[in-house]
Order: sequence, then C-alpha cells, then structure tokens
Amino acid sequence: MSNLKKLEDEKLNVSEKEAVFTHEYINLNEFRNVSTGGGNPLYAKLKESIKNAKAIDIIVSFLMDSGVKMILNDLKEAIDRNVSIRILTGSYLNITSPTALYMLKRELKDKIDLRFYNVHNKSFHPKSYIFHNENDSEIYIGSSNLSKGALTNSIEWNYRFLRSQNTEDFNAFYGEFENLFNNYSEIIDDAAMKEYSKNWKRPQVYKDIEKAKENDIDEDEILPKEIEENKVIDLFEPKGAQIEALYELENSREEGFDKGLVVAATGVGKTYLAAFDSMKAERVLFVAHREEIIKQAAISFKNVRKSDDIGFFYNSNKDNDKSMIFALVQTLGKDEYLNEEYFKRDYFDYIVIDEFHHAVSSNYRKIIDYFTPKFMLGLTATPERLDSKDVFSLCEYNTVYEIRLSDAINKGYLVPFRYYGVYDETVDYDNVEFKNGKYNDKELEDALMFNKRGELILNHYKKYNSNRALGFCTSKKHAEYMAKYFCENGVNAVAVYSGENGKYSENRTEALNKLTKGEVKVIFSVDMFNEGLDIPSIDMVMFLRPTQSPTVFLQQLGRGLRKYKDKKYLNVLDFIGNYKKADFLPFLLSGKTYSRIEAKKGIFNEEEYPEECRVDFDFRIIDVFKKLAEKEMNIKERITEEFLRVKGILGHRPSRVEFFNNIDDEVYSAIKKTKSSLNPFNNYLGYLKENEELYGSEEALFNSIGHQFIKMIETTKMSKSYKIPIFLAFYNWGNMKMEINEEDVYRSFYEFYNKGSNKVDMLRDKGTADFEEWDKKKWVKLAKDNPVKFLIKTHGEFFDNDENVVMSLCDEMKGIIEDEEFAWHMRDAIGYKSERYYEERNFGFNK
Repeated sequence: MSNLKKLEDEKLNVSEKEAVFTHEYINLNEFRNVSTGGGNPLYAKLKESIKNAKAIDIIVSFLMDSGVKMILNDLKEAIDRNVSIRILTGSYLNITSPTALYMLKRELKDKIDLRFYNVHNKSFHPKSYIFHNENDSEIYIGSSNLSKGALTNSIEWNYRFLRSQNTEDFNAFYGEFENLFNNYSEIIDDAAMKEYSKNWKRPQVYKDIEKAKENDIDEDEILPKEIEENKVIDLFEPKGAQIEALYELENSREEGFDKGLVVAATGVGKTYLAAFDSMKAERVLFVAHREEIIKQAAISFKNVRKSDDIGFFYNSNKDNDKSMIFALVQTLGKDEYLNEEYFKRDYFDYIVIDEFHHAVSSNYRKIIDYFTPKFMLGLTATPERLDSKDVFSLCEYNTVYEIRLSDAINKGYLVPFRYYGVYDETVDYDNVEFKNGKYNDKELEDALMFNKRGELILNHYKKYNSNRALGFCTSKKHAEYMAKYFCENGVNAVAVYSGENGKYSENRTEALNKLTKGEVKVIFSVDMFNEGLDIPSIDMVMFLRPTQSPTVFLQQLGRGLRKYKDKKYLNVLDFIGNYKKADFLPFLLSGKTYSRIEAKKGIFNEEEYPEECRVDFDFRIIDVFKKLAEKEMNIKERITEEFLRVKGILGHRPSRVEFFNNIDDEVYSAIKKTKSSLNPFNNYLGYLKENEELYGSEEALFNSIGHQFIKMIETTKMSKSYKIPIFLAFYNWGNMKMEINEEDVYRSFYEFYNKGSNKVDMLRDKGTADFEEWDKKKWVKLAKDNPVKFLIKTHGEFFDNDENVVMSLCDEMKGIIEDEEFAWHMRDAIGYKSERYYEERNFGFNK
C-alpha cells in the first residue's frame, strides 16, 4: 500500500489542524518553493519537511556517503516517530556508494524500505523528495541527488509544490514513483547489499570529486546558519569499509557468534574499526606482538571511546584494573599471568587480537583459550594458509567481513601500484639449500650480497623519482650491505634491524624521522616494517629477497599503498630469480587464488589486476614461472612432502588438528579434489602406518576395532553438528564411557551449544531457535531424534540401542576404551571433525 493511501485511509478529522498547517505553508512559500544551492540550500528545506512528515518517499539516481550522513539523524528522528520511509535509488554506473547503503541499513534497520531500480540497461536519473503529512503532501523535484554538495553549496535547482495546489502534476509524479517502486525495483537486503559492495569499483566521478575538493573552499565556510547548527563534528567516526564491517559484525553477534574475523587490507583502518565496534563493551583487551602497535592502538581507542581509563600489560607494566588494557602477547601469554590473581576469565567483554595471522602461535592460543569474552575480534590482512597456518580455525571459520588488497584499491581506499618484475640472473637459487619450506639463511645471505646485484638494484632504483623508499632484505648483514652500497654510490640510505646497530644502521624511530624529513632516501630493513608502520608518503618498495612468505609479501606491499596528498601510485621493484614460489606473484598481485594450471600459462591479462595498476614482468620471468609450475609432483608425493614440512616446523609428529591447521592451502585444495583413499584425514592412523610414522605403542590400536571407530568419526557425514556432542559425551574428558545416559547427553549438548559458534546451528533452525529455554527433556529428544538415531542406523557395528540408557558402545569396544592411545586419537579425531565442520558450514566447501 502506498504511503499516501495509508494516510488517507486514517480518515482523520483535521479541519482545525488543516487551517493552521496551510497558513504556515502559505507564509513559508515565499522562500521555500525554490532552492538554487549555495546561500539557498535544499537541505534546510528538506530538514523542515522531514520534521513535519508522516511518511517519506525519496527517489534519486544515486546515494553518496556525504548525503546520507547529512540527513541520517533527521531520518532517525523520523523513524522514532514511526514515520514510514521508502527510498528508491539506482545502481547505474555504480555511482551509488555501498557504504551509503550500509549506513542507512545500520542505523535504520528494517524500518526503512530501501530498493534499487532494477532495469539495468536503462538510465535512471530522477531526483525527487516527497513528504506526506496529515493535511497535505509536498514534492521537491529538480537536480539534487543525495550528496552533501547537492544538498548544500553546489549549484542545484529544485522546485517544491503542494499536492493541494497542483493535484494533477503531483499525482502524475507520485503515481510514477509508486509504479517504479512496486514494479521495477529489487529490495536491498543484506545479501543484495553485500553483493553490490563486493562488485563495486570506484567510478571516475569519485576521482573527479576528490580533485575538486583539493581546490574548493571548505564547505564549512559557506554553509548557512541552519546547516551549521545541525552539524555534528566528530573527527573520529566510521568511514568506508569500516561502516560495512561494523554492520556485518552486529549481524554476526545477533546470529549468535562470539568470535569473528575481519580480513582487511593494510591501510583500511582495522584498529579504528575495532575501537568503534567495542563501544558497547565495558572492558576491552587489545593484544598485539609489537610495542608500537599497542601504543598506537591505545591512542585510537582513546579517540573513539573518549576515555583515559587505559592500561598496558607488557615488560614492567602490569595494569589489570583498567577498562581498556593493551597487552603484548609475549607478556600476557605467559602462564604466570593467565590466572585469577591477575585476571578473571570473564574480566573482558571484548577482546581484539591484532594481526590475527600470528594467533596460531602458542602464546596467542593460551590467551584465546583462557579468557571468555562476550566477543572476540580477529584482525588480519592475510588469513589464508598461504604460510600453512590456518587462522580461520581460531574464529571457527566465521569470517565476518573481507576487503582484500585488490578490493581496497578498486574502491579507492588505497593508491594503485606500478609493479616492475625485474629479472635477476645474478643469483641461481638452485645452488641455495632449501629445506622444510625455506632457504638456508646463511647461504641465501651470501648469495644476495655482491656488487653485481647491488648495481642491478641501484640502477633500477634510479629510473624512478623516489623520495621515500623501503627495501626489504633477507638478513641484518644484507640490509647493512645494501645501505652501504647505496650510500657509497650517492644515495642516502640507512639499515634498520633489531639488535646492535652497525655502521650504516639506525634505530627504527630515528630512521623513520630522517626518512620523513627527506634526510635519507631509502630504509633497508629486515621484517621491521611489515606491521605497525604508518608512513603514507612512502612512494616505492623494493623486494630484494625471495618471496618465501606470501603473507609477508602482501604486508610489505601494503606499507606503501596508503593514500597521501600528492601520491598517485606506488612504484614496486621486485627482483625475481628462479626461487621457489616465484610463480605465486601474479596471483598475489591480482588477488586470485593460486592454481598450478593457471601458473603454467604464464601471467594474467592486464584487466585481472586491480584498477589503474600496472604489472610489468620481464619476459624471461614468464619462463621462470612456467618452469616452476611444471615441476609438479603427484598428489601423494606432495602430501608426504607437506607432512614432513609441518613435522619439521612443529618439532614433532603433527596431530590431525595440527596437520589440518598448518597444511599449505594449495596442497589442501588438491587433497579435497583427490580420491578419498589418498586423503590422509580420512584414515590418519592408516596414513601414519603407511609412512612409518606410527608409534610402537599404537600398533595394537591400529589392529583393533578402535582404529575403525576413529576412522568412523573421521569420515561420518555431518550436515549439522549434532554428532559432535554425542562423541564428546562418550569421550567424557578422557574418562571414556561405554554408555551414556540422559544426564550425560544433556550436559554434553548444553555445554556444546552454549558456545557461540555452535549456538548458530540452533538459532538458524526455527525448530531449535528457542533452545536456550529448553529443559533436559528437550535436549535428550533432540539427541535421540537426530544423532543417536542415525549413528545406530549407519554405524550399528559400534553402537547398541539400550532401553536403560540413551546409547551404548558394542561389547567389542570394552577392551579398547581404557587404552590411552585410543582416547588421544579419539579426541584428536573429534577436534579435526569439528574444525572441518566449521570450515564447510561457513565457507560452503564440499566434503
């Protein structure tokens, strides 16, 4: 039903009100009917109309962030008065900003009916604001879309008239609005909004606006008084991708999750995002691995939360009574501090783990396992198993929001890059020892430090007019050597690394000051600037060692992509030889997932890289890529090599969970596509036996029914997680049970589904959405109707249906349940199956 029809159907007796209303509008018409921008802005008139409206209809060809911010508080006040609001906008040429949509939906929720015009091959240019009141309706029609400039100081012509004064014309416009809104529109729900944002690239008009702003007078200087009075000045408010991420985080918590991962490219503002998202929390913990990161984070949180109640937990600082605590993982992660004496488990409502890809380390895991916050947020730019560590698992695969490097460039949050892949024939990497996934440090250092290579690097550096550059080296000696070589050849440079300084090195702070002031042109570093650095003026990065870590490569590339006043792009010099994983580079630059089949073809087309980015590989490098991709082992050999690599990293034989969480992403993808008999996770004991990794104490287990039982857990199909608490009930924290009764089932199910990531399964199903109000009877019924019934049906060789208990193991299992090896493998298999289930549920992977 139309907003106008709703009002007419109320049949209000408003004769006296109508007289007053008409009189007010007659007096106002002298200056309200025409808006021409500048000193006669449209916004002042719209604001007054919103105040008096009972229903609002807006049709504009596009929405921009600035315009939505301008009227958002006015619309919120209208919503509070139960005003109906409908907005129809266009997606034509992608001019509508996705963050403008997210702002509206975040603040107004489902109380606004927001839609796209859905005829995609037709231009959509209407601009009209329609307000319905108890006595009349009014329409503004003209040239103003919903942007700050159009509502304030831009030259925009708009005309207002009342329905009562010109009924025929009003009905013609309003009738067409109803037709378009009801018959030619698509509802902008969460899925549509996410899809639009995913495919959105910043159009040229945004770049033109940015250029114009550089030359314009500040709008604040010319805004009329009534607009000035309405302004809310807050330097620290969400913007861009932060707005979208905040909306998705709120939705995720409403869905029941207590952990979430945000994947955002360097430069998008992850720390401020965390501060904004923490606003409702009383006590916050922020954990990182560098002192400068936690100090910068403290400033960001103070700015947003406007509180000085800040403490630090690192080195000699041991604050434990503040509302915001910023901790180094190296300190807080020690066993001596993770106890009730320092912090109760539930002390923090909200925990942030910064640079979340580090969280697979033991100290991070101790912190994550100890505390029980209402919500934990992980932040990272690079979450995949690119370096064979699955950080997704730490948030149970709940990736709430993603904006990768290529997306951030496409959306205009970062500057584009000009990447030059320089063929480096001065080093033959086949002569450098490669073991357990990395090159021998000493041999690599020696191979990279000689004058012929230094000359190659210097000559390419001089081709570009760089004022501030970073060069990433493989070791301290390498960084010192490069700084010496550049200085001796007329380019001021310093080396920065941890430990005692050399002749050409400076401490980090002094070196950055000199670079900022222009006293040095280049800093050569060793992993000191991967994270926590914010120098937007950097205009060049140089990769002077093999890209062994895709994660580090993307971090270091991101160091130079922050926007700066006169910076149009970042120059990237990458010196590439025949080192392993060199063929990953085109995929890292394009944002695509690595594929050996694609790698064998060489490089990508120009349009596959981010907008306005240039990628130029020396033609000889193409041959290097193809040869590397062709050195493909069969899947069985690759799995074995990967198993030994992970074993070398861990220092012991990996468990199922450890192998699953550390396996290389490309190998894991190949495993999922191969025959089930080659998948080590389908029969891990069998895989260990085949590769002579089985311990002597496990031989008896291997030849028993216990082996088949564990294999059953590894391979059982799970569309929901109901089987896991049944397995856990039998496991009983290591004190294995032959039978489980109603109390065992109730306790196991209750504990399992009161965990945030598991709650989601219950909340998503209408039949179980009220589970938090269930008694024991309902939990037991769920177990009997689902996992118990199906496990007995499909795996009857292991389970019996006993009338006196809920479920029991078959008699053959009596001799095995007391075996410590069996209990260990059973728990590991349950852990792996849980991890695999979370991955499939949230990523949609097929078994």
